[in-house]
Amino acid sequence: MDFELTADQREIQSLARAFADAEIAPHAAAWDRDHRFPDELYPRLAELGLMGTCVPINPRIGSDEQKERFVPPLARGEHIGAFALTEAGSGSDAGALRTTAARDRDGWVLNGSKQWITNGSRAGTFVLFARTDPATAGARGVSCFVLDAEHVRVSREEEKLGLNSSTTSDLVLEDARVDADRLLHEEGRGFRVAMVTLDGGRIGIAAQALGIAQAAFDVASAYAQEREQFGRRIGDFQAIQWKLADMATEIDAARLLTYRAAWLKQQGRPHTAEGAKAKLFASEMARRQTAEAIQILGGYGYTKEFPVERYYRDAKITEIYEGTNEIQRLVIARAILGRQAREEPAPQGVHS
Repeated sequence: MDFELTADQREIQSLARAFADAEIAPHAAAWDRDHRFPDELYPRLAELGLMGTCVPINPRIGSDEQKERFVPPLARGEHIGAFALTEAGSGSDAGALRTTAARDRDGWVLNGSKQWITNGSRAGTFVLFARTDPATAGARGVSCFVLDAEHVRVSREEEKLGLNSSTTSDLVLEDARVDADRLLHEEGRGFRVAMVTLDGGRIGIAAQALGIAQAAFDVASAYAQEREQFGRRIGDFQAIQWKLADMATEIDAARLLTYRAAWLKQQGRPHTAEGAKAKLFASEMARRQTAEAIQILGGYGYTKEFPVERYYRDAKITEIYEGTNEIQRLVIARAILGRQAREEPAPQGVHS
């Protein structure tokens, strides 16, 4: 594995950083305070090609016609997507979902509800999971569908600890009728779609946690070089030096775990356990080290004058969504122990 970014990757990184510095960072605190979703960013991100960096999508999933119909509008920033798996009674046990899809002539009628759906009130396209075989319990009776915004109703907007610029919604489906071509993958095998998505999504959450921790470290290290107490920079005191050393070490470790998982996925190799390890370590690291950043800033860290309190609030969710860290430990344990562990009931983490 080559740890150096390619020229194309460095160009994408530079482009994304320049956009974030100019268009996101100056407004992030206000958006967080006002709970504002920055809709206007998405067309501009699409113009730069940043909404299509994951295209082409996994050829294991979806027909050519479905890809041609649904993917380009997402890549062009015309629509935002949402992944609708979680329900009030099925979080980590996603196989217990109760939303139903019943055959109706040449299509399907869906009824039920979803909870904690990221982008739920802003999305134009939903990948949504429903039970098509009510007689089959667990994952085997679940299928996956592609729905439009008109098929769902937003019943509630969630108030959250962090990520206040991101919408998290409860959804209701009331006799939502869709054509047969909205079935994604095979009937009764929707859980395969969910698990493939989660395997890759956990790498994304690891990267999110890593970015939050890196931002907190950057603020804390700069502050340590400027703030003076007892006639010296606080960075000259061993207590602060050790905190920064631990932060830097754990951030590097999380970065390497994330890069390894992403590299395996890019190579088309198995990455379930590696993605779980990256997500587990990076998210817990982010929660610890954003707290340490607040400690380094002292009283200032606890105020909204500096962004580290926001980083701390935002970090916590990375231990929960795309599968709680308790679920990540189960995934990792099953990879270690093999068949015996896999024969036990297998709760699955979810993305909200």
